[in-house]
Amino acid sequence: MDCEMNKSSNIKKIFRMKTIAVVGMSPNPNRPSHYVALYLRDQGYKIVPVNPNCIEIAGEICFPSIKQIPFQVDIVEVFRRSEYIYPIAEDAIEISAKALWLQDTVINEKAANLAKESGLLVIMNDCMMRRHYQLI
Repeated sequence: MDCEMNKSSNIKKIFRMKTIAVVGMSPNPNRPSHYVALYLRDQGYKIVPVNPNCIEIAGEICFPSIKQIPFQVDIVEVFRRSEYIYPIAEDAIEISAKALWLQDTVINEKAANLAKESGLLVIMNDCMMRRHYQLI
């Protein structure tokens, strides 16, 4: 993994952004994708659930893909298995997101490199809630 990728300065830049598409957000409150997103919402971020199986999660309108969100998204936070990440990275680039955040255990070097080469800040295999709690 690119040791520059997860450095604190990049993480701090990401935390100054405000709109987060949460890809793979679950309606189940016991799942990390649910409670991490709600933690971030409680910290003042706008969360946008992305799950093709839901219309609404936690009182927020849910979209089937990030390409269908009708407004600008800053961060694409991903709670999907590693093998599904490359097309999500391509979509993040296409919608002009500024950052791609791959949660704990989500590792896809090819997708991370594509996003980074396209100008996105990339965090891989790290928890956005844990890092926010540590740094902010």
